Order: sequence, then C-alpha cells, then structure tokens
Amino acid sequence: MLDKSIPYFNVIMKRPAGNPPPDFLLPEGFSFVWFTEGKEQKWAEIEASVGEFSNTEDALSYFQKTYIPFLDELKKRLLFVQDREGNEVGTITCWWDITGAKRDAAIHLFAVKKEYQCLGLGKALVSECINRLLQLEGDKAIFLHTQTWSYKAIGLYLKVGFNIVEEGSFAQYKNEYEQAIPLLKEVIKL
Repeated sequence: MLDKSIPYFNVIMKRPAGNPPPDFLLPEGFSFVWFTEGKEQKWAEIEASVGEFSNTEDALSYFQKTYIPFLDELKKRLLFVQDREGNEVGTITCWWDITGAKRDAAIHLFAVKKEYQCLGLGKALVSECINRLLQLEGDKAIFLHTQTWSYKAIGLYLKVGFNIVEEGSFAQYKNEYEQAIPLLKEVIKL
C-alpha cells in the first residue's frame, strides 16, 4: 500500500551489474505465472488495490496504452503470484526504459494486495524479476523509479541490492534525492 499521508518525492534506484541475484522463494501454496492475454484486468485490480491508480479503469487504460503494444514481450516480462485457489495476488513487470540511445533494464509497477503483504511474496517477486531481467537483458544495471509513498518497497529494494541514486536518473524520471532522503530516514533505516 502506498502511504499517501507523507509528502511525495521521486526516488531513483539502481542495482549495479555484477551482483549475484537474490534468491527469495515463494512461500508454500503460492506460485508464479506469466502474463497471458486476458489477465490485464487482474493486473489492473492489483495495482488499483494498493493505490497506484485511482481505480481499476484508470489502471486498465494505462496498461492498454503502455504495455499491450508489446504483447509478446508482456508474456515473458509481466509476472504474477497466484494463491492456492489460482487468484492473482501480486505482480511485477520486468521491463525496460530508453535513456538517450541506451536501453536500460528496469522494474515497473510492483504490487501485492494488502491482505497478502508481509508473507514474503514481494521479496520473491522482486527476486524473480531481477533474475528474468538478467536473462533477457544481460548482466547490466537494473533501474527503477519509485516514490517516498512506497517507502516499504524501498526497504525491500535495498535488501536485494538496489541503491538510492544521489544524482542523475534514467529515462524521463525526475530524481528528488535531496527532498526524499530526510523523509525516508524518518520512516526506514538507511
């Protein structure tokens, strides 16, 4: 869940090349499944449930515009976690962004439904995404854009080898390090 009670600032994170991938496994009763056509509604529901979008319709509209044009890529880059009953309860997108003429490996839109948080699903999703990006993009730096509202996720990213970038950025994302760090120091251990 996003914590919108604190100020919003953009945060850029980078996991340097050459680091061994993390190895967090899913808890018993959960499984990974890759995107197949028709699961866009499930993705939208998960993302809206954590406050990333105002509602499922806005999430679905974003998905259609941003990811559907790359349908073949989605099938190997958009990961879900399912519970025992086959319900999608978490998701992460192992994507890329373009910075100038360079293609950067990047994590996009990571979320776990509130009632499934703190079970280890997030660590397993991020771990699997890093491994997939290493397979698809090679052993190079992996970036992500997040925000202070996602400080719990920032704590997880730090545990799997990401660092908060002080200067610079990737793609078109704004880096508000100076404003974000004092606030993050109040809510997580840095």
